[in-house]
Amino acid sequence: MTDPDGTAGITVALLAGPDATASTLYGMYDILGAAGRDWALLMHGQAGQPLITPWIVSRDGCGFRTANGAWIEPHAALAALPSPRAVCVPELFVAPQASLAGYDAESAWLRRCHAQGALLAAACTGALLFAEAGLLDDQDATTHWAYCDALSRRFPRVRVHAHRSLVVSGEGQRLIMAGGGTTWLDLALFLVARLVGVDEAMRLARINLIDWHHQGQQPYAALTCARQVEDACITQCQVWVAQHYDTHSPVAGMMAISSLTERSFKRRFKAATGMTPMEYVHTLRLEEAKQLLESGEAPIDEVAEQVGYADPSFFRRLFGRRVGLTPSQYRRRFRAMRLRLE
Repeated sequence: MTDPDGTAGITVALLAGPDATASTLYGMYDILGAAGRDWALLMHGQAGQPLITPWIVSRDGCGFRTANGAWIEPHAALAALPSPRAVCVPELFVAPQASLAGYDAESAWLRRCHAQGALLAAACTGALLFAEAGLLDDQDATTHWAYCDALSRRFPRVRVHAHRSLVVSGEGQRLIMAGGGTTWLDLALFLVARLVGVDEAMRLARINLIDWHHQGQQPYAALTCARQVEDACITQCQVWVAQHYDTHSPVAGMMAISSLTERSFKRRFKAATGMTPMEYVHTLRLEEAKQLLESGEAPIDEVAEQVGYADPSFFRRLFGRRVGLTPSQYRRRFRAMRLRLE
């Protein structure tokens, strides 16, 4: 099959659903389309033969405007591309709890492509569509860290790995998922390596200055359980502890505000937030510690004390277990990033 400009190559379909984000969609289009072409241009002054043919496809092939106002112009409808070598589902701009029941046509097309042996890849929240299509039952998976809990709750048969930036699973290792943010770059390189070869993927990484996300998603993960509104009593406790997490006994303080017995308070808090009260406090404290490590130069022991930990060694162990980096490693990585951005 030839691409829209008449060039032959390995056909990769980029699925543009109603909630697609243009940056990921066209970013992957650019990286995949550069395979075999751009290195020769830089080294020899003449573009090489493209090795991958990316097609942007949608349900009906008609152009549409995304949620942020960008215009997407697909090359073809789903029916015009029945058997691509690979399919990519870019990020979807949806809320974590949103249903994708309106994607029936896309889900059916994905199932057909997979049954025909296609390689299926999803960037960020695109993995939600895989789950909606039933492709992730009893499989390992990942998605953006803020959506992992929702994915696990809605699809309990899916084995979600919240802290991994790339997961490959399924029969023949044909289901590939990248986590959040710019991990779609990892996904694009991985696809090039699978479809064309590692050498070409490395050339594209050098051309585009792509740095693999070795650390995964864990250092970026924040308080993903948003404040719930169903239990007004627990909401009041959450508001209070957000300002007093550094006190000596924040859980006792929340219990006093709730006027509940200890057993009732802990049961209702876990039901409302998905965390025990102490887990919730630890999460708030560690998020504040991240901010202090990024923005200041206070010693680690002082940071521990500021967020409510009298024992710095306990803080270090907890931080390392929850974040995947030591406090010092986190500061070296993210303070430098913050300073560059500022």
